[in-house]
Amino acid sequence: MKVISYNLRKHRAAVELEELVERHGADVLCVQECDTTDIPERIGGLVLADSTNRNRLGLAVYYRENTYRAVEVRALALKKSLHDYVLKPAEERLLGVRLHDIDDGREVIVASFHAAPLTALNSLRRHQIRTALTELSALGEGLPALMVGDYNYPVFKENLGQKVREQGYELSLSDARTYTRYRFFRGHYDFATSVGFTIEQVRTLPQGLSDHLPILVTARLPGVSAAADAAGSAA
Repeated sequence: MKVISYNLRKHRAAVELEELVERHGADVLCVQECDTTDIPERIGGLVLADSTNRNRLGLAVYYRENTYRAVEVRALALKKSLHDYVLKPAEERLLGVRLHDIDDGREVIVASFHAAPLTALNSLRRHQIRTALTELSALGEGLPALMVGDYNYPVFKENLGQKVREQGYELSLSDARTYTRYRFFRGHYDFATSVGFTIEQVRTLPQGLSDHLPILVTARLPGVSAAADAAGSAA
């Protein structure tokens, strides 16, 4: 399974999505900071599972419709920061989708996540991440789950990784930094958190119109060979 996650920077990078999906053969696309009133139903062979509807800057998840079928979708509001109360950019910061694999009958959970901005404390973002992972399990207890997105957590990632592992998940960083707008804040912001998947690679893709760089997560389920997974993506 190939999953692209991209913070569109207030929808500015939306025009890049079709090329990204087609170039990298994505099976799932998770976006943050999109204008949900201005997103297409389909992008490069992917169909929209759902999007948030209570956000000024929303989340959306697309999936490859000849490979998966969406079984259930859940959007969730998480603990708010002061920034959220004042500017109201995002009421719902998690969008999870339970997908049924048409060929092998297995089900997985994929989610788009957007943590509170840097004006909030790391402790609040950890609370949001912890709550998000707990809620994802409610979509299907014991199912493999992959949550990608903008975690807004550039420092003390080792502490975050430990907290995530205590919940039974693994935190995976990409091979290069994913945010470049301000020199002081440059670093890894966009992560993958998973359980039940083997994360083979998290690659930072070239920068486009956003201040975030998209990431490409290559994940494999136990018992599925890399060759079989690649063949499924190409089908």
